[in-house]
This record gives sequence, structure tokens and C-alpha cells, in this order.
Amino acid sequence: MLAQFGFLDGIVFFTYALLILLSGWWLNRSPVRTSSIDYFKSGTALPIWAVAISVLATAQSAATFLGGPDQGFRSDLSYLATNLSAFIAALLVSSFLLPRFYQANVTTVYQLLEKRFSVTAKQHAGWVYLLGRIFASGARLYMAALAVAMIIFGNIAPSSIIWSLSLISTVAVIYTLSGGIRSVIYADVVQCVVYVGAALCVFIFLWQTLDLDISTLYHTLSVPYQDPITQVLTPAKLSLMHFSLDFTGTGVFHFLSLMTGFVLLNVAAFGLDQDMTQRLLTCKSPIAATKALLSSIVLLIPIMLLFIGIGFLLYLFYLRPDVWFNEVAATNIEPHFSGQTVTVFMYYVLSEVPAGLKALVCVGIIAAALSTLNSGLNSMSSVVIEDLLKPHPKFASISAQRWLYISRLCIVLVAVALSLMAALCYYWQQHTDTPLLQFALSVMVFSYSGLLGVFFVALFTNRGSERSVFWALLIGFIVPVLLQPYVFGVNLGFTWVLCIGALVSGLVCALPKPINQCLNQ
Repeated sequence: MLAQFGFLDGIVFFTYALLILLSGWWLNRSPVRTSSIDYFKSGTALPIWAVAISVLATAQSAATFLGGPDQGFRSDLSYLATNLSAFIAALLVSSFLLPRFYQANVTTVYQLLEKRFSVTAKQHAGWVYLLGRIFASGARLYMAALAVAMIIFGNIAPSSIIWSLSLISTVAVIYTLSGGIRSVIYADVVQCVVYVGAALCVFIFLWQTLDLDISTLYHTLSVPYQDPITQVLTPAKLSLMHFSLDFTGTGVFHFLSLMTGFVLLNVAAFGLDQDMTQRLLTCKSPIAATKALLSSIVLLIPIMLLFIGIGFLLYLFYLRPDVWFNEVAATNIEPHFSGQTVTVFMYYVLSEVPAGLKALVCVGIIAAALSTLNSGLNSMSSVVIEDLLKPHPKFASISAQRWLYISRLCIVLVAVALSLMAALCYYWQQHTDTPLLQFALSVMVFSYSGLLGVFFVALFTNRGSERSVFWALLIGFIVPVLLQPYVFGVNLGFTWVLCIGALVSGLVCALPKPINQCLNQ
């Protein structure tokens, strides 16, 4: 355990621990003492730059730290094209959703359904969000645990994953409890700087190790390659856009999928997922929130390219030694990697990089893990408190200070739920052998389908009812489950599953006759 680390690594780990303690003390030196609303919204007074980086950190997470290199190692640049979908979705969210949220002065996005339908409709949406967020945040926590297990134990055995989950969850809970969303957002800024800096350092080291000029690198990555021994054909790595019609899981990053399912996925992530939208609601106005959202997407592009680029270089290091192997490298054992590609980045870090840098990269992964979990803890707790508990008559007499205490207790319970889901995701992802980025994105479909259908009807029609909202949300969850390949053997990409689920959910929600005004009027 930890035998691969030296004295210099220990200094880096100690420095990071000190940074966590000092930043936690600084951010929480004036803890929230008033109400749960301030705890979850911070008085809508946070700066655009901080919110933008927090949205970026929430969208990235440990899934990108492992999934980005995994994607580059396995595939090409097509994942980078999802940013086009993100820009389209951001414009839709800023036009139709953010102004409504600010006008209604909501704490959670689902309070909009209370104004359109009823308290019960809002609560149903809150429950669906919680279930879906347990899936999504649990999957990301699992990916963080993969990295931490490799760091501490050198393997990804079930027992190592469980211990890693316990460690991450405990640290995240302690870090999140005191300062509420303000603490989480500024902590995201700190963690983002750490893990992007760590990734940049390992990219530079790997580049120097390969010692390839730009022209050789470009030529090698731009043409297909067939291994002379295994006869496995690797397509060109620099392909950015695919226009072929492929409705299976291998075609989720193709153009038609990007313009449909991925746009819907990002609309739901930016405007209907409390985990992301809560950050935008801490800005002073819808315009400020829009600037923060667009800025986060712009910042995401070079960072996403950085992680995919690491995967490309790892592909060259392990699978194309014929390109970079020289007399100096020939004195060592020829590099090879035959394990699971989900761990190729960590395998390289723990076996190849020098002391100090090794610990820095590991610290970066831990920072990404904490950023991921902090986000889910606060947003899920806000839905439980503001949407599910406060409207109940039984809790009408509870004081603001008491609600603050309950909010913090809820964070602990949410951490336990996410840890259990992360443990389940270990077996789920291993069984399906889904690439990490696709796995992290696909689990969101289960809650997004119903929410997209319901909000579309609520915003743009005057149809629907409290009962139809319930059935739409339920069916929006059931349809994606039935379309999973391990249920009926349907090999359909998750983007198309989302399109079908949202369409069916919207039709179900719109069945009742018009009874109210739509929110867009």
C-alpha cells in the first residue's frame, strides 16, 4: 500500500492536505447561520468567474480525469464536438429557463412546476431528480474511487473500491457541511486549478518522453494503423466529426446524435438538473448566469482537449513504440499495456512518472473527486429540504435555524446513498464494459427523459395536470430502462434513448385537456 510513493511525493501530499485545510477554514470562517435558503443560494451574489469555474468543475469531475484519457486511448476527437451541442443548449436554457427561474425567485428548478401545476407535481419532479442524481453522481463517485484505489492500493479490487469510497465521502462531507453552496463553489475553483495543473504537468512530461516533432505526431495520429501482430485496426485519431448514421452505442458522438440527443442532454444538465443549475442561480441576474454558463463551455474546450491529448500520447507510448522508440529508450523494457483502458492513465502515472509529479497527479485526481461529490451533496440536499420537506404541513413550525441543522444532516445521508450507488456502478460498468465517458453520460438519461418531457409541456403548452406529471416522470424513467441492451438486447445509443424517453414522457404529460396557462406566456 502506497509503496510506489517516495519522500518527495509525501511532501506534495502534505502540501495538498494543508491547502485543503487552509482553504476550508478560509471559506468557512463565516459559516451560514441564518437559513437553509442562504445555505443553498448564498444570497445570489457570487461572481461570474467563480460560478463559471464551478460549473466547469461540476461538468468535468473525475469522469474526465480518467474518461478523457480512456477516450483518447480508445477513440478519436469526436467527443470534443459535443461542445457544439453544449453551446446550442446553453442558448436555449438562457432564453427559456433561466429568466423564468429568476423571475419566480426559486431555490430549486422544480419549484417552477409548483407554480404551473401543484406542490405535488414539484415533489414528484424532486424525487425523480434525486433518483437520477443518485445514478449520475454515484457513477462519477465510482470513477473517482477507481483512481483513488489505484493510488492507495495499486488495484481496483472490490475491497479497494469500498475503502476508497469511504475516504472520499468522509472528506467531502466534512468539507461541505459548514459553508453551504458558497463554500462548494469556491472549493470547486481551488480543486479545478489543482487538477487541471496536474493534468498539464503529466501531458508535458509524456510529450517530452516521446520526444516527437509536430509533423511526425500529426502524421501518426491522422492515419489508420493496423498492428502487425494482432491485426487490430485502429482508425485515425484526429477525426473530429462523423456524419454516418449509426444509432448504436458506437455512434453517440456522431453529428446527428450531437444535434439531437446531446442537445437535449445539455439542456437538461444546464437547466433542469439542480446539481448544475443551482450554481447558476447564485448569480445576480439571468444575464450574469448566462455569461457564467457560456464561459464555462469556452473554458471546457481546451481542458477536454488536454485530457483527450493525454490519451493520444498514452496510445503512442504503449501501442506505437515503433514511432518513438530510440536508442535511449531501448535500454529499458519495451512499454506495453494490456489491462483495462479505464485505468491506463493511472497505470502510467504510478509506473512511469517520477516522484513529486506522481503525487501531484494523484492529488489532482483527488481534487476532481472532491469537486464532484461536493456538488452532488449540496444540490441533492437542497431538493430534499426545499421541495420535499418544507412544503409538508408537519414541518411548518420548524425554525430557520433548525432547518439549517436538518440541511447538514441531509448532506450526510446523501453521501451514504451516493456511496452505495457508486459501489453498484462498479459491477454495472465492469459488466457492460462501457467506456467511462459514455457510462457517466448515459446514466443521466434515467431522470432527464421525464424531466425534459414535463418541462417542455409546462413551458410551451397549456396542457397537463398533476396526475399526468406523475405518469410522465414515471414513464420517462421506465422507457430508458427497457431500452438498455441488457434488458431486451436493444443496442441503441443513449442519446437516442433520451430522445425517445423525452418524447414519450412529453406526450403522456400533455394528454389531459388544457387547464392552466403555460409558463412561457
